[in-house]
Amino acid sequence: MTTANPPAGDGSAGRLGWLTSAREALRSPLAPYYLLLGASALLLTIGLIMVLSASSVYSYKTHDGDSYAVVKRQLMWVLIALPLAWLASRVPLRLIRALTVPAYLLSLALLFATMLFGIVINGNKNWLALGPLVIQPSEIAKLALVLWAANVYANKERRLGQLRHIIVPVVPGLALATILVVAGRDLGTALVFMSIAVGLLFVAGAPRRFFTICILGLGAIVLALATTDAERVGRILNFADPFKDFHDAGWQPAHGLYALSSGGWLGQGIGYSRQKWGDLPEAHTDFIFAVLGEELGLIGTLLVVGLFLTIAYAAVRVARETRDPFVRYASFGIVVWLLGQMMINVGMVLALLPVIGIPLPLVSYGGSALVPSLVALGLLIGFARREPTAARILSQRKRGRPAGLSAPTHR
Repeated sequence: MTTANPPAGDGSAGRLGWLTSAREALRSPLAPYYLLLGASALLLTIGLIMVLSASSVYSYKTHDGDSYAVVKRQLMWVLIALPLAWLASRVPLRLIRALTVPAYLLSLALLFATMLFGIVINGNKNWLALGPLVIQPSEIAKLALVLWAANVYANKERRLGQLRHIIVPVVPGLALATILVVAGRDLGTALVFMSIAVGLLFVAGAPRRFFTICILGLGAIVLALATTDAERVGRILNFADPFKDFHDAGWQPAHGLYALSSGGWLGQGIGYSRQKWGDLPEAHTDFIFAVLGEELGLIGTLLVVGLFLTIAYAAVRVARETRDPFVRYASFGIVVWLLGQMMINVGMVLALLPVIGIPLPLVSYGGSALVPSLVALGLLIGFARREPTAARILSQRKRGRPAGLSAPTHR
């Protein structure tokens, strides 16, 4: 008895062919470059759409009937950030490394000025007025700290077998920046700084016992800082069940959950959020993920999380394949920063973490957060396109040669 072979046009054969093509595409040296470029562009587009939708009611109420005031400012920041991101992707590595120490010192100066002369918004003193421009220096410091620490570790590459070279000067330098942020009562940004420090120490090869001591120590410090503020204590006690204190500390997370639960699988449609009509505070900033879930549903939220994971995959692949230690440390540091901040923001909206005021990178409103994030992604894209094989393929395509052929030799 013989078994007939399935026809050539069988659906399973088509699926296998699609999977094979996808695997081949991911093996390409250019895959990280295109993944970073595509995921960043999609996140930025989704962010602009969601800022337009989530801020429309707030803009109408606070800007004399102009529903587009907030998104117009966000678009202005995008137009500023995109050329800077393109420039970051083209700047030579030696120039980037030469600027890391001045950038670190400038970020410390701005954080110190914020501690002394900053503007208090929502209980946090983390804004600084520079003439007509109001910025959040802690967002700029995130990028500066990552690049400075990456440069230090790259210079010490052969000495990182000794713990003291792993610790000094990176840990004291990051601790100083964290103390300046904590002085402004911005515990959320301090947590991001700590996550950057832990991620870089892991990549630099710090021993496990040192990590255990660090995590226990940081946990104790965070708990001590959180319990010294009555508002933070209320958020911590109510974050797991915000409906216990619905009309006070639980108001924002409870309405965030209302937004997510009403979105269902496919959402209510763009522009049809109900919570943005005043019930959900910070709908276009810290809690924009809740509005996204209400309007685009579970599919939309998974898409956004998937795009962040795509950026992480591509950046880690660049870091693993590069021979340049600065590129390796900088790529891991940027991934820890952006992915860690995304996880804190999403956890906050899902009531898995206390509300600590952290924006969703590339999606939430705010130029101070958007510009450094896009510059960081520009650097990652530049790292990906500079990898020797990827650079050769791109060069050959630009000259019109097939990607697999090398340039002719002349005798």
